[in-house]
Amino acid sequence: MSSTEHNYHAVGAFEASTFREYRMEGGSKIKLYLTAVLVNLSSIAVGTAIGWTSPVSPKLSNKLLTDTPLGFVPSVQELSWIGALVPLGALIAPFIAGPLADKIGRKWTLLSSSLFFVLGLILFVTTNSVGQIYAGRFIQGFGVGFVMTAQPMYIGEISSDDTRDTLGSFMQLFIVTGILYVYAIGPYVSYHLLQYICLAVPVVFAVTFFFMPESPYYYIGKGKKKEASDALKFLRGKSGEGIQDELTEIQVSVEESMRNKASPLDLVRSTGNLKALIISAGLIIFQQLSGINVVLFYTQDIFKDTGSELKPELATIIIGVVQVAASGLTPIVVKKLGKRIMLLISAMCMCLAMGLMGLYFYLKVNDPATAKSISWLPIAALVIYIVLYCLGFGPLPWAVLGEMFPSNVKSYASSVVASTCWILGFLITLFFSSLVAAIGSAWSFWVFTICCAVAIPFTFINVFETKGMSLQQIQDKLNGKS
Repeated sequence: MSSTEHNYHAVGAFEASTFREYRMEGGSKIKLYLTAVLVNLSSIAVGTAIGWTSPVSPKLSNKLLTDTPLGFVPSVQELSWIGALVPLGALIAPFIAGPLADKIGRKWTLLSSSLFFVLGLILFVTTNSVGQIYAGRFIQGFGVGFVMTAQPMYIGEISSDDTRDTLGSFMQLFIVTGILYVYAIGPYVSYHLLQYICLAVPVVFAVTFFFMPESPYYYIGKGKKKEASDALKFLRGKSGEGIQDELTEIQVSVEESMRNKASPLDLVRSTGNLKALIISAGLIIFQQLSGINVVLFYTQDIFKDTGSELKPELATIIIGVVQVAASGLTPIVVKKLGKRIMLLISAMCMCLAMGLMGLYFYLKVNDPATAKSISWLPIAALVIYIVLYCLGFGPLPWAVLGEMFPSNVKSYASSVVASTCWILGFLITLFFSSLVAAIGSAWSFWVFTICCAVAIPFTFINVFETKGMSLQQIQDKLNGKS
């Protein structure tokens, strides 16, 4: 062999070795997790909007008018609408946020949500009328709807195959952190100071998330391959060569979706899309019909019924801590067991807890002596319910939504599913008192027991495990391809 041939062989061997090294490049997940944490600061803002009424309602209802921006005490009906207007705004917003996420990007849609939270809080600070509080709550609802629509899309598209389950469960953890934030601070500060404390959350989110990358899928869809490559290098902590395989896979997936230009009707025309819609919307429906809003509504009453001497604000803080602790375990548990198993376990345990809650209220009316002897039961059932909700049906339907749909219909799907969530949340919040008056507390809880029971076969039949699958492999599975 000549020296020239030897050199060619040496160069070829070096290039092959280098190529293998790039393919095996491990990268780093630090920036990916940082991005996921910063985008979920928007979820903390959602939590503060949801939990806002708990510490504020007592201030507005204070007959001494010592810590209220109003010169009068709002009626019970006015206070109910203050609570219900966030879900009302949130069910309208997804139909704007979904198309906007396709037009200006997931990142800028999420950043725009902070404007709604800030504007709402400015209205609260400057108000002297119930009407202005109504407007602020409705605008907050738009912020909630924007986050709940765009954030699952963003997380689903920036995650690697082995982190999607973990990162998808972050939303619930950060939402309950936001709820605990206002629960723990609100009762102990003035009305106006609370608004400024809440204002810090969307401001910090906007300032920090501004420096994070856009979704590589969005960039590819807009023909910006260089920007997609840069975003992927940042998120994976790899060199340009190290992300080529994944970049090619994203490009193939997006181009296949774009070849089939979609309309909202394509959600039901395609077999794969229809299956994905049934799974995603079904899980969200059962999430709301599991009774989470009612459980949180009844928290103070349950503590009172057991003879607890805890103050109501301390009781809500305890429940908030339980929610955060359980949600903190979710990424670990889901990574080990997968979403499907956790959804099944969650539905079973929530069914048991709701059944026990209904039993307690039944005995309280029909056998007070026995109810008194098991006064610990509703608290135990409450803790079981909240823990398993936070491990399963709280975060995982949103994680499933973020990975089920191809790029060309993802925004439509997110809009439909997010609005479904808030329509049910609005109706349940508004009419639960009427349900209790009509059939009693026991049967009201048993209605939720039945809903949780139906969620078990629905999940078993329809939901498949996506752990370790790429977004394209999920699409192949939905469309019956091997």
